[in-house]
Amino acid sequence: MRCKTSKFLSVILVGLLWTSCWGQSRGKSAEEPKTLEIGEHAPDFSLPGVDGRNYKLADFAQADILVVVFTCNHCPTAQAYEDRIKKLAADYKNKGVVLVAISPNDPQALRLDELGYTDLSDSLEEMKIRARDKGFNFPYLYDGDKQQVSLAYGPVATPHVFIFDKERKLRYVGRVDDSEKPDKVKSHDARNAIEALLAGKKVPVEKTRAFGCSIKWSSKRDSAKEAQERWAKESILLEMTDADGIGKIIKNDSQKLRLVSIWATWCGACVVEFPELVTIHRMYRGRDFELITISADSPQRKDTVLSFLKKQQASCRNYLFNSEDKYQLVEAVGKESFAGIPYTLLIRPGGEIIYRHLGIADPLELRKAIVQYLGRTYK
Repeated sequence: MRCKTSKFLSVILVGLLWTSCWGQSRGKSAEEPKTLEIGEHAPDFSLPGVDGRNYKLADFAQADILVVVFTCNHCPTAQAYEDRIKKLAADYKNKGVVLVAISPNDPQALRLDELGYTDLSDSLEEMKIRARDKGFNFPYLYDGDKQQVSLAYGPVATPHVFIFDKERKLRYVGRVDDSEKPDKVKSHDARNAIEALLAGKKVPVEKTRAFGCSIKWSSKRDSAKEAQERWAKESILLEMTDADGIGKIIKNDSQKLRLVSIWATWCGACVVEFPELVTIHRMYRGRDFELITISADSPQRKDTVLSFLKKQQASCRNYLFNSEDKYQLVEAVGKESFAGIPYTLLIRPGGEIIYRHLGIADPLELRKAIVQYLGRTYK
C-alpha cells in the first residue's frame, strides 16, 4: 500500500510540474487571447502586406472560403509548413478559396537564441525577404506592432489555421495536418475542411490542436531584455595561439559548424563587422555551431584586444596570434589564404570551407549559409 501511495503522489507531482511548465512556456499574461470559437465571425483587420499594400477583410469578400494562417519567419515548425501552405493556396486558387497569412509576432519580443533555425527575424522588412525567397503566392501581412488582429483571432502557436465560410463564420480552427514531417502526414485536416466546405458539407473535424512556436506577444519583451542582460555578464576570455593552433582551428576536427573571423582592433571594417558576429554567435550557439575569432593585432596589444572583446560582449572562443609576422598567420590559414582583413570562413566538421569572404561579410548571406548547413526545421 505504501508503494502504491508513493507512486500515486509521484504522478500527481509530475502532473503539477508539467502544468506549471506548460503555463510558463505559453507565456501566460493578460495579453494572451481567447481563440475564436466555431461559428464566430472573422474579426475585421487592416494590415500592411509584404507587397506594400494594406489589406482589409473586405478585400476578400468575393471568396467563398477564407483561410487565415497565423505564421512567421523564424519558427522551425512554421518553416516546415511553408511549402504546404503555398500548395493549399495554389490548389484552391481557382475554386473560390483565398489564403491569407498573418505574422502575429512582435520582433522586439524575440530573443536571439530563438532565431537558431532561421536567417530572418519577424520584422516586416524581413517578411518581405522571406516572401521573395520562398515565392509566397498569398498575401503575407504584418501584425507585430499592435497585435490587435492576433488578439482578436487568438492563435496560440505558429502555424495556426482559421477557415471561414462565405458568411465568414469560423468552420475550422487548428493545425494544417498531423505531422511536421511531410512523409509522416496521415490526416490533412485543413485540406479536409476546405473540401467539405466546397462540397456544402459539415467539416468532419472542426477543431484540432495547433502546435509550433508560441506567439511572441509584446509582454515578452522583458524576457528578450533579460536575455541580453544575462549574455552581457558572461565571461570574456582571450588565449594566445601559434601557427599550429591556427592550423588546428582551420582543420576543424570538432562536430560543430565553425565560423572563423580574422580581424584586428586597428581595422575599421573589422570593428564595424564585429557586433554582427556576436549576434550570430547568440543566434546559433545553441546548435552544433561555434564562433572563433582570431586577432591579428600585435601580441603586445593583448590588453587592448581583450578590452575590445569585453566591450563587444564576445563570449565566444577568442585568440590572439602570438607573432608579429603576419605572413605566418596567412600561411597557417591555408593555401587559399587571405590578403587582408576582416576575413571570414565557415568551416564544416572535417575542414571543408563552405563560405569565405574578404571584407565585411553580408550578414544575411552569412546567416543563410549557416542555416542551410544546420537546417531550418527540427530533425
